[in-house]
Amino acid sequence: MKKTLSLLVVMAGVAALPLGAQASDGYQPSGKVECIAPSDPGGGWDFTCRSVGNVLEELDLVPGNVQTINMAGAGGGVAFAHTVSKRAGDDHLIVAASTATTTRLAQGQFQGMDADMVNWIGALGADYGVIAVADDSEYQNLNELMNALKENPRSVKFAGGSAKGGWDHLKVLIAAKAAGVDNLPRIPYLYYNNGGEALTQVVGGHVDAFSGDITEAQGFMESGDLRVLAVLSEERLPGEFSDIPTAREQGIDAVGPNWRGFYMPADISEEAKQYWINAMDTVYESDEWKQVMQNNGLMPFHATGAEFETFVHDQIEDIRSLSQEIGLIQ
Repeated sequence: MKKTLSLLVVMAGVAALPLGAQASDGYQPSGKVECIAPSDPGGGWDFTCRSVGNVLEELDLVPGNVQTINMAGAGGGVAFAHTVSKRAGDDHLIVAASTATTTRLAQGQFQGMDADMVNWIGALGADYGVIAVADDSEYQNLNELMNALKENPRSVKFAGGSAKGGWDHLKVLIAAKAAGVDNLPRIPYLYYNNGGEALTQVVGGHVDAFSGDITEAQGFMESGDLRVLAVLSEERLPGEFSDIPTAREQGIDAVGPNWRGFYMPADISEEAKQYWINAMDTVYESDEWKQVMQNNGLMPFHATGAEFETFVHDQIEDIRSLSQEIGLIQ
Protein backbone atom coordinates (compact mmCIF):
# COMPACT_ATOMS: atom_id res chain seq x y z
CA MET A 1 0.00 0.00 0.00
CA LYS A 2 2.99 2.31 -0.39
CA LYS A 3 1.39 4.23 -3.27
CA THR A 4 -1.77 4.90 -1.26
CA LEU A 5 0.19 6.00 1.80
CA SER A 6 2.26 8.35 -0.33
CA LEU A 7 -0.91 9.87 -1.76
CA LEU A 8 -2.21 10.42 1.77
CA VAL A 9 0.90 12.39 2.62
CA VAL A 10 0.78 14.43 -0.59
CA MET A 11 -2.93 15.16 -0.37
CA ALA A 12 -2.66 16.33 3.23
CA GLY A 13 -1.24 19.55 1.87
CA VAL A 14 -3.56 20.04 -1.10
CA ALA A 15 -5.13 23.51 -1.04
CA ALA A 16 -8.89 23.68 -1.15
CA LEU A 17 -11.17 26.26 -2.71
CA PRO A 18 -11.68 29.39 -0.62
CA LEU A 19 -14.73 29.87 1.57
CA GLY A 20 -17.72 31.07 -0.38
CA ALA A 21 -16.86 28.96 -3.45
CA GLN A 22 -19.85 26.71 -2.88
CA ALA A 23 -22.01 27.98 -5.74
CA SER A 24 -21.97 26.03 -8.99
CA ASP A 25 -23.79 27.56 -11.97
CA GLY A 26 -26.72 28.53 -9.78
CA TYR A 27 -27.41 25.04 -8.39
CA GLN A 28 -28.14 24.73 -4.69
CA PRO A 29 -29.95 21.95 -2.81
CA SER A 30 -33.52 23.07 -2.22
CA GLY A 31 -34.98 20.39 0.06
CA LYS A 32 -34.08 17.90 2.76
CA VAL A 33 -30.52 16.59 2.62
CA GLU A 34 -29.84 13.07 3.86
CA CYS A 35 -26.56 11.48 4.87
CA ILE A 36 -26.47 7.70 5.02
CA ALA A 37 -24.16 6.28 7.68
CA PRO A 38 -23.64 2.61 6.72
CA SER A 39 -23.64 1.53 10.39
CA ASP A 40 -25.60 1.78 13.59
CA PRO A 41 -25.11 4.91 15.72
CA GLY A 42 -21.74 5.20 17.40
CA GLY A 43 -19.26 4.20 14.69
CA GLY A 44 -16.93 6.13 12.42
CA TRP A 45 -19.42 6.48 9.54
CA ASP A 46 -22.02 7.82 11.97
CA PHE A 47 -19.44 10.32 13.27
CA THR A 48 -18.67 11.39 9.68
CA CYS A 49 -22.31 12.06 8.80
CA ARG A 50 -23.19 13.88 11.98
CA SER A 51 -20.05 16.01 12.29
CA VAL A 52 -19.89 17.04 8.61
CA GLY A 53 -23.67 17.55 8.58
CA ASN A 54 -23.38 19.96 11.49
CA VAL A 55 -20.70 22.00 9.72
CA LEU A 56 -22.69 22.06 6.47
CA GLU A 57 -25.56 23.55 8.48
CA GLU A 58 -23.35 26.05 10.31
CA LEU A 59 -21.90 27.32 7.02
CA ASP A 60 -25.37 27.57 5.40
CA LEU A 61 -24.38 25.15 2.64
CA VAL A 62 -27.69 23.29 3.02
CA PRO A 63 -31.20 24.76 3.28
CA GLY A 64 -32.00 23.08 6.60
CA ASN A 65 -30.81 20.18 8.69
CA VAL A 66 -28.79 17.25 7.38
CA GLN A 67 -30.63 14.12 8.47
CA THR A 68 -28.42 11.15 9.34
CA ILE A 69 -29.90 7.81 8.24
CA ASN A 70 -28.26 4.77 9.85
CA MET A 71 -28.21 1.83 7.43
CA ALA A 72 -26.02 -0.95 8.81
CA GLY A 73 -25.20 -4.22 7.11
CA ALA A 74 -22.62 -6.09 5.05
CA GLY A 75 -19.74 -3.79 5.94
CA GLY A 76 -21.38 -0.91 4.07
CA GLY A 77 -22.81 -3.10 1.33
CA VAL A 78 -26.45 -2.49 2.24
CA ALA A 79 -25.99 1.28 1.96
CA PHE A 80 -23.99 0.96 -1.27
CA ALA A 81 -26.65 -1.28 -2.85
CA HIS A 82 -29.42 1.09 -1.72
CA THR A 83 -27.60 4.05 -3.27
CA VAL A 84 -26.98 2.22 -6.55
CA SER A 85 -30.38 0.57 -6.98
CA LYS A 86 -32.82 3.03 -5.42
CA ARG A 87 -31.30 6.51 -5.29
CA ALA A 88 -29.86 7.15 -8.76
CA GLY A 89 -30.17 10.82 -9.65
CA ASP A 90 -30.80 11.90 -6.04
CA ASP A 91 -28.66 15.00 -5.60
CA HIS A 92 -29.81 15.49 -1.98
CA LEU A 93 -28.08 12.34 -0.73
CA ILE A 94 -24.50 11.94 0.49
CA VAL A 95 -23.15 8.66 1.86
CA ALA A 96 -20.34 8.35 4.38
CA ALA A 97 -17.38 6.31 3.19
CA SER A 98 -13.86 5.43 4.29
CA THR A 99 -11.02 3.00 3.70
CA ALA A 100 -13.46 0.33 4.92
CA THR A 101 -15.57 1.05 1.83
CA THR A 102 -12.68 0.67 -0.60
CA THR A 103 -11.60 -2.48 1.25
CA ARG A 104 -14.93 -4.20 0.62
CA LEU A 105 -14.90 -3.06 -3.01
CA ALA A 106 -11.35 -4.36 -3.42
CA GLN A 107 -12.36 -7.76 -2.11
CA GLY A 108 -15.48 -8.02 -4.26
CA GLN A 109 -17.78 -8.04 -1.22
CA PHE A 110 -20.34 -5.72 -2.84
CA GLN A 111 -21.47 -8.43 -5.22
CA GLY A 112 -22.21 -7.21 -8.72
CA MET A 113 -21.24 -3.64 -7.83
CA ASP A 114 -18.07 -1.61 -8.26
CA ALA A 115 -16.64 1.83 -7.57
CA ASP A 116 -17.80 3.23 -10.92
CA MET A 117 -21.47 2.91 -9.92
CA VAL A 118 -21.36 5.99 -7.66
CA ASN A 119 -19.89 9.49 -7.69
CA TRP A 120 -16.89 9.98 -5.38
CA ILE A 121 -17.20 13.48 -3.93
CA GLY A 122 -14.42 14.05 -1.42
CA ALA A 123 -12.48 13.19 1.74
CA LEU A 124 -12.04 15.49 4.72
CA GLY A 125 -9.48 13.88 7.02
CA ALA A 126 -7.76 10.67 7.98
CA ASP A 127 -8.58 8.72 11.12
CA TYR A 128 -5.66 6.52 12.15
CA GLY A 129 -6.11 2.98 13.36
CA VAL A 130 -5.44 1.81 16.89
CA ILE A 131 -4.92 -1.47 18.71
CA ALA A 132 -6.40 -1.21 22.20
CA VAL A 133 -7.31 -3.32 25.21
CA ALA A 134 -9.39 -2.89 28.36
CA ASP A 135 -7.66 -0.92 31.08
CA ASP A 136 -7.29 -4.03 33.26
CA SER A 137 -5.84 -6.17 30.44
CA GLU A 138 -2.68 -8.19 31.02
CA TYR A 139 -1.14 -6.67 27.89
CA GLN A 140 0.79 -3.49 28.68
CA ASN A 141 2.17 -2.77 25.20
CA LEU A 142 1.86 -3.91 21.59
CA ASN A 143 4.86 -6.21 21.76
CA GLU A 144 3.38 -8.19 24.65
CA LEU A 145 0.18 -8.71 22.69
CA MET A 146 2.05 -9.70 19.52
CA ASN A 147 4.30 -12.08 21.44
CA ALA A 148 1.18 -13.85 22.68
CA LEU A 149 0.05 -14.24 19.06
CA LYS A 150 3.45 -15.60 18.08
CA GLU A 151 3.13 -18.31 20.73
CA ASN A 152 -0.46 -19.08 19.79
CA PRO A 153 -2.29 -17.14 17.01
CA ARG A 154 -5.62 -18.04 18.61
CA SER A 155 -4.73 -16.71 22.06
CA VAL A 156 -6.02 -13.16 21.48
CA LYS A 157 -9.52 -12.37 20.23
CA PHE A 158 -9.98 -9.07 18.40
CA ALA A 159 -13.17 -7.08 17.90
CA GLY A 160 -13.84 -4.43 15.26
CA GLY A 161 -16.60 -2.55 13.53
CA SER A 162 -16.02 -3.87 10.03
CA ALA A 163 -16.87 -7.30 8.65
CA LYS A 164 -14.34 -10.12 8.55
CA GLY A 165 -11.76 -9.20 5.94
CA GLY A 166 -12.71 -5.52 6.29
CA TRP A 167 -10.42 -2.64 7.18
CA ASP A 168 -10.53 -3.15 10.97
CA HIS A 169 -9.64 -6.81 10.43
CA LEU A 170 -6.90 -5.91 7.97
CA LYS A 171 -5.31 -3.58 10.54
CA VAL A 172 -4.88 -6.55 12.89
CA LEU A 173 -3.29 -8.58 10.12
CA ILE A 174 -1.04 -5.73 8.96
CA ALA A 175 0.30 -5.30 12.51
CA ALA A 176 0.65 -9.03 13.12
CA LYS A 177 2.45 -9.58 9.83
CA ALA A 178 4.86 -6.73 10.60
CA ALA A 179 5.49 -8.28 14.02
CA GLY A 180 6.39 -11.66 12.51
CA VAL A 181 3.27 -13.58 13.53
CA ASP A 182 2.66 -16.77 11.53
CA ASN A 183 -0.69 -18.29 10.52
CA LEU A 184 -2.41 -14.92 10.19
CA PRO A 185 -5.79 -16.38 9.11
CA ARG A 186 -6.02 -18.21 12.47
CA ILE A 187 -6.15 -14.99 14.51
CA PRO A 188 -9.73 -14.71 15.87
CA TYR A 189 -11.62 -11.62 14.74
CA LEU A 190 -15.20 -10.86 15.77
CA TYR A 191 -17.09 -8.18 13.87
CA TYR A 192 -19.89 -5.95 15.07
CA ASN A 193 -22.13 -3.37 13.40
CA ASN A 194 -19.94 -0.49 14.55
CA GLY A 195 -16.84 0.38 16.54
CA GLY A 196 -18.87 1.45 19.59
CA GLU A 197 -20.41 -2.01 19.93
CA ALA A 198 -17.01 -3.67 19.49
CA LEU A 199 -15.49 -1.42 22.15
CA THR A 200 -18.27 -2.30 24.60
CA GLN A 201 -17.35 -5.98 24.20
CA VAL A 202 -13.68 -5.23 24.87
CA VAL A 203 -14.09 -3.03 27.94
CA GLY A 204 -16.68 -5.49 29.24
CA GLY A 205 -14.09 -8.27 29.19
CA HIS A 206 -15.79 -10.40 26.54
CA VAL A 207 -13.10 -9.85 23.86
CA ASP A 208 -9.36 -9.31 24.37
CA ALA A 209 -8.51 -6.43 22.03
CA PHE A 210 -10.02 -3.75 19.81
CA SER A 211 -9.02 -2.86 16.27
CA GLY A 212 -10.55 0.37 15.03
CA ASP A 213 -9.93 4.09 14.72
CA ILE A 214 -8.85 6.72 17.22
CA THR A 215 -12.14 8.66 16.94
CA GLU A 216 -14.10 5.55 17.91
CA ALA A 217 -11.89 4.89 20.94
CA GLN A 218 -11.78 8.44 22.30
CA GLY A 219 -14.77 8.20 24.65
CA PHE A 220 -13.57 5.02 26.37
CA MET A 221 -10.05 6.46 26.58
CA GLU A 222 -11.38 9.54 28.37
CA SER A 223 -13.40 7.42 30.81
CA GLY A 224 -10.30 5.37 31.66
CA ASP A 225 -11.82 2.08 30.52
CA LEU A 226 -9.55 1.59 27.51
CA ARG A 227 -5.77 1.50 27.06
CA VAL A 228 -4.49 2.13 23.54
CA LEU A 229 -1.38 0.02 22.95
CA ALA A 230 -0.47 1.64 19.63
CA VAL A 231 -1.67 4.07 17.01
CA LEU A 232 -0.98 2.97 13.43
CA SER A 233 0.41 6.29 12.21
CA GLU A 234 3.75 7.44 10.85
CA GLU A 235 4.30 9.72 13.86
CA ARG A 236 2.57 10.36 17.17
CA LEU A 237 -0.71 12.21 16.88
CA PRO A 238 -0.84 15.76 18.24
CA GLY A 239 -2.61 17.20 21.27
CA GLU A 240 -4.33 14.92 23.76
CA PHE A 241 -3.25 11.83 21.81
CA SER A 242 0.48 12.62 21.93
CA ASP A 243 1.18 10.16 24.75
CA ILE A 244 0.02 7.18 22.65
CA PRO A 245 3.01 5.35 21.14
CA THR A 246 3.03 4.37 17.49
CA ALA A 247 3.51 0.77 16.42
CA ARG A 248 6.72 1.87 14.68
CA GLU A 249 8.15 3.11 17.98
CA GLN A 250 7.68 -0.41 19.30
CA GLY A 251 9.55 -1.98 16.39
CA ILE A 252 6.45 -2.95 14.41
CA ASP A 253 6.24 -1.18 11.03
CA ALA A 254 2.46 -1.00 10.71
CA VAL A 255 0.54 2.04 9.43
CA GLY A 256 -3.24 2.12 9.00
CA PRO A 257 -4.82 5.42 7.92
CA ASN A 258 -8.56 5.53 7.39
CA TRP A 259 -9.77 8.45 5.28
CA ARG A 260 -13.26 9.78 5.89
CA GLY A 261 -15.38 11.17 3.10
CA PHE A 262 -18.43 10.75 0.88
CA TYR A 263 -19.87 9.34 -2.31
CA MET A 264 -23.18 10.20 -4.01
CA PRO A 265 -25.57 8.37 -6.34
CA ALA A 266 -24.92 8.05 -10.05
CA ASP A 267 -26.81 10.11 -12.63
CA ILE A 268 -26.80 13.40 -10.75
CA SER A 269 -26.19 16.52 -12.83
CA GLU A 270 -22.68 17.90 -13.27
CA GLU A 271 -23.85 21.11 -11.61
CA ALA A 272 -25.04 19.23 -8.53
CA LYS A 273 -21.88 17.15 -8.37
CA GLN A 274 -19.69 20.25 -8.59
CA TYR A 275 -21.75 21.96 -5.91
CA TRP A 276 -21.10 19.15 -3.45
CA ILE A 277 -17.41 18.96 -4.39
CA ASN A 278 -17.08 22.68 -3.70
CA ALA A 279 -19.11 22.33 -0.51
CA MET A 280 -16.67 19.72 0.80
CA ASP A 281 -13.76 22.02 -0.07
CA THR A 282 -15.47 24.80 1.87
CA VAL A 283 -16.11 22.56 4.89
CA TYR A 284 -12.50 21.41 4.95
CA GLU A 285 -11.13 24.96 4.95
CA SER A 286 -13.52 26.22 7.64
CA ASP A 287 -12.53 26.96 11.22
CA GLU A 288 -15.51 24.88 12.33
CA TRP A 289 -14.14 21.75 10.65
CA LYS A 290 -10.60 22.40 11.85
CA GLN A 291 -11.96 22.38 15.39
CA VAL A 292 -13.78 19.09 14.78
CA MET A 293 -10.56 17.56 13.47
CA GLN A 294 -8.56 18.79 16.45
CA ASN A 295 -11.13 17.54 18.95
CA ASN A 296 -11.35 14.07 17.42
CA GLY A 297 -7.81 13.21 16.35
CA LEU A 298 -8.40 13.55 12.61
CA MET A 299 -5.27 14.17 10.58
CA PRO A 300 -5.09 16.41 7.49
CA PHE A 301 -6.17 14.68 4.27
CA HIS A 302 -8.22 16.34 1.58
CA ALA A 303 -9.07 15.36 -1.97
CA THR A 304 -12.18 16.03 -4.04
CA GLY A 305 -13.54 15.45 -7.53
CA ALA A 306 -11.37 13.73 -10.13
CA GLU A 307 -8.36 13.65 -7.81
CA PHE A 308 -10.36 11.82 -5.13
CA GLU A 309 -11.81 9.40 -7.68
CA THR A 310 -8.30 8.51 -8.84
CA PHE A 311 -7.19 8.03 -5.24
CA VAL A 312 -10.14 5.69 -4.54
CA HIS A 313 -9.36 3.50 -7.55
CA ASP A 314 -5.66 3.36 -6.65
CA GLN A 315 -6.45 2.39 -3.08
CA ILE A 316 -8.79 -0.38 -4.24
CA GLU A 317 -5.96 -1.86 -6.30
CA ASP A 318 -3.52 -1.59 -3.37
CA ILE A 319 -5.90 -3.28 -0.93
CA ARG A 320 -6.75 -6.00 -3.44
CA SER A 321 -3.04 -6.82 -3.72
CA LEU A 322 -2.63 -6.84 0.08
CA SER A 323 -5.69 -9.07 0.54
CA GLN A 324 -4.31 -11.54 -1.98
CA GLU A 325 -0.91 -11.53 -0.29
CA ILE A 326 -2.41 -12.32 3.11
CA GLY A 327 -4.72 -14.95 1.63
CA LEU A 328 -8.09 -13.28 2.23
CA ILE A 329 -8.98 -13.48 -1.46
CA GLN A 330 -7.69 -15.45 -4.43
